[in-house]
Amino acid sequence: MDAISGASEVSGGNTYDRTKELKEFDETKAGVKGLVDSGVVKVPRIFYNSHDVHGHLHEAESIQSHSHDQIPLSIPTIDLKEFITDNKNSNQRKKVVDQIREASETWGFFELTNHGIPISILDEMLQGTRRFFEQDIELKKPLYSRDFTNRRVLYNAQFNLYSSSNAEWRDTLGCIMSPPPLNPEEVPPVCRDILMEYNKQVQSLGNTLFELLSESLELSNKHLIEMGCADGHAITCLYYPACPEPELTIGINSHADSDFLTILLQDQIGGLQIHYQNQWVDAPTTPGALVVNIGDLLQASRSSIIVNYKLFSFTQK
Repeated sequence: MDAISGASEVSGGNTYDRTKELKEFDETKAGVKGLVDSGVVKVPRIFYNSHDVHGHLHEAESIQSHSHDQIPLSIPTIDLKEFITDNKNSNQRKKVVDQIREASETWGFFELTNHGIPISILDEMLQGTRRFFEQDIELKKPLYSRDFTNRRVLYNAQFNLYSSSNAEWRDTLGCIMSPPPLNPEEVPPVCRDILMEYNKQVQSLGNTLFELLSESLELSNKHLIEMGCADGHAITCLYYPACPEPELTIGINSHADSDFLTILLQDQIGGLQIHYQNQWVDAPTTPGALVVNIGDLLQASRSSIIVNYKLFSFTQK
């Protein structure tokens, strides 16, 4: 039997001080990668997931496997190849706008292929992220912080470590790219060049998506940009070290993105899931593709723009 009081928990005569253990972990500035490098074979209790996420997933999988009538769900895929080749073609542009409208209304997510960003840049961005997290801990420690008020580039295990119901099994590098434009010298040298190039490429793609989203709402194509939706943006790099007891924890809790738009690059391991029609759906890991998520701010902005169409933000993890 467990007795819980404040930040401490008593079980079998042993006192578990969650706040103390969170602080001890945080003060190492080594993150989850540091735990793995130390040879940990048991997941520390601060990482125990307080919600039965895995149980719900297994239940959903069981229901799906026993349903002969249910068609496996997958998020919509939008191919921009012909649009990128000739974006002045009105028929092709209308086709893409209609696809984005449908995907945004029904899912709030879509996979984007042939988007114009070279695969070499995507691959190097993933490698640059890996280089940062796998370099010597002493090189990362100077960036360890949660103070986005005074710093624009920082590294930590989890931004909301102390307020979250459980610590999440990941490390994070966050960069506020604008406004004003980030000085490249603030970016870690190990990933500086590729992060700045990736930022330029994704910013251009983001502007294109805001134009297409504006048209999907039957507005002028510059409407969302003129509203300021593209004025500020950030790059967040997430690293999920191998876990010795993955059934006890989770890389990131279920959440909805609080921005206007998220453009996600993921490696082939995947792991992103979207909650849709009462089940968790795996996001695809198509080589060279990106996943786009309609954020809460764009959904809120849409309420004051037009009422004919709906842009939904769905829960993800």
